[in-house]
Amino acid sequence: MFIVDSHCHLNLLDYKKNHCNLDDVIAKAFARDVKFMLAVATDLSDFHNMKKLVGQHKNIALSCGIHPLNKPELYNVDDIYSLVIDDPKVIALGETGLDYHYNEYNKINQQTSFRNHIRLGIALNKPIIVHMRNAFIDTLNILKEEKSEICGGVLHCFSENQLAASKLLDLGFYISFSGIVTFNKNKNFDNIIRYVPLDRILVETDSPYLSPVPHRGQENQPAYTRDVAEYISIIKNIDIEELSETTTNNFKTLFHVNVN
Repeated sequence: MFIVDSHCHLNLLDYKKNHCNLDDVIAKAFARDVKFMLAVATDLSDFHNMKKLVGQHKNIALSCGIHPLNKPELYNVDDIYSLVIDDPKVIALGETGLDYHYNEYNKINQQTSFRNHIRLGIALNKPIIVHMRNAFIDTLNILKEEKSEICGGVLHCFSENQLAASKLLDLGFYISFSGIVTFNKNKNFDNIIRYVPLDRILVETDSPYLSPVPHRGQENQPAYTRDVAEYISIIKNIDIEELSETTTNNFKTLFHVNVN
């Protein structure tokens, strides 16, 4: 069985208390059939740290971008372009998007950065990884206006309603589910999981955040993608083997990569 963690922050794991090193993280993941990971940066310093940590590990790919809460006004699209244009390990741009939950003062800067990521994704033929919180209307409008369906992408760590899922699917986007779907207070996600077609689903941890049941209260890690996949397979009423095979194929299709 082959499971892909489509979104993790490997450089933020606790390598003093919980893991000896990155090889330890990989070994724990492999033991639970999680055999490929996409390490996602949230700003350019984060990307440099991630790239140094990952090195030449063949079972880890990279994404480069500016998170909407990480002062996107401090960067321009050329800063990202110069880092990714000649780097074959970078298979995506982001995470980018809009987050109005904590700060609304920089909405315009967030929107400008989001548009720049989409335009760069189209220019480089790389999909975008979208973060969205309390900003569905603006996110959808920008995705449509910038013709994001050309580069494609994924709404990571999906926590919206079925209408949002429907609109994103109409744009050709994938939906990525994290440990959030296992939380008791969010059982309404079961219906959304049933609604989203199997061939448009990805699984992720967003580690070190959002550990799934039964690991709540612990640091999340790529190995726990298995728990998310198992939960979704139960809700979809399919074997975990079928779920893992399809989501892995979805990942390969979206990111134009061979993970075998």
